[in-house]
Amino acid sequence: MKRILVIVILAGATLAVLPFLLAEENRRPYQGWIEADMLFIGAEGTGRLTGLDVAEGRSIASGAPLFRLDSSSEDAAIAAARASLARSQAELDLAEAAQKRPEEVDVLRASEREAAARLELAEQDLDRTRVLVERGTATRANLDTATATEAANRAALDNVRSQIVLANLPVREQQLRQAREAVAAAKADLASAEAALARRSVRAPAEGSVETVYYRVGEVVPAGRPIVALLPPENIRVRFFVPETEIARLSLGQQIRVACDACKPVDAKISFIARNAEFTPPEIYSLDERAKLVYRVEAIPAASEALRPGQPVDVTAGARP
Repeated sequence: MKRILVIVILAGATLAVLPFLLAEENRRPYQGWIEADMLFIGAEGTGRLTGLDVAEGRSIASGAPLFRLDSSSEDAAIAAARASLARSQAELDLAEAAQKRPEEVDVLRASEREAAARLELAEQDLDRTRVLVERGTATRANLDTATATEAANRAALDNVRSQIVLANLPVREQQLRQAREAVAAAKADLASAEAALARRSVRAPAEGSVETVYYRVGEVVPAGRPIVALLPPENIRVRFFVPETEIARLSLGQQIRVACDACKPVDAKISFIARNAEFTPPEIYSLDERAKLVYRVEAIPAASEALRPGQPVDVTAGARP
């Protein structure tokens, strides 16, 4: 009887202490570290570095200048493109203008006035010849001659007037369209040259801190190689690992508490939970836990000023949302 009573008492004490033990287990922090997604910024083409506007450890704003490469070839290309555009524009202006110069048109107008005077005189002579033929003092041959002279002078006047109309017309439509297309092509070449020059000077795509500078002024940078490593604050995240038996307690959007040595704890929100388990990475130093399956979890800190990439942290999970 006494043995049964002792067992009952021990069982009751165990049940009473069990919630505290579980609560203590829940408060055990998860191990992890700070991860960072660097922006490795370089130039699209090769060239000699002629200007460096940043230094390692400095914070810069979005759009701030980072570095410049030699642009002598691009400057020459812009000068050539501008000259080509000016030539094409001049050819278009010439094509759209009248075919004759104003001085030449003035000569044609003088010829028009002369032809009009000749025609007027021929018309008067024709009228007089008709009257004389009717009176019998002139022959039919005189009338034919006067009629032919009037017709010739009328044709001469029409010819001069046609030349004046033609002189005021632009070139043919096909030539005009060709000149316009040449201007459009020259403008495109200039825009391309200006874009190539703009790519020789690179600005920061986001606010952040300069973590590493890989080249110095005077060095030749190969195409595609980074010159500056930039770390935006929003690219800092917490990576930690949760045992398989506890992963069900976490969910996306859940608040966590991140603590590290010599820094104030900060809040973070879970942004990623791996769907597949993995073995504990070697960065988690416990030999016992290396044999256990864990899930990788990532969280975005609310304030990342005090956090440094690679820094080990302890993570405490809060209540699920």
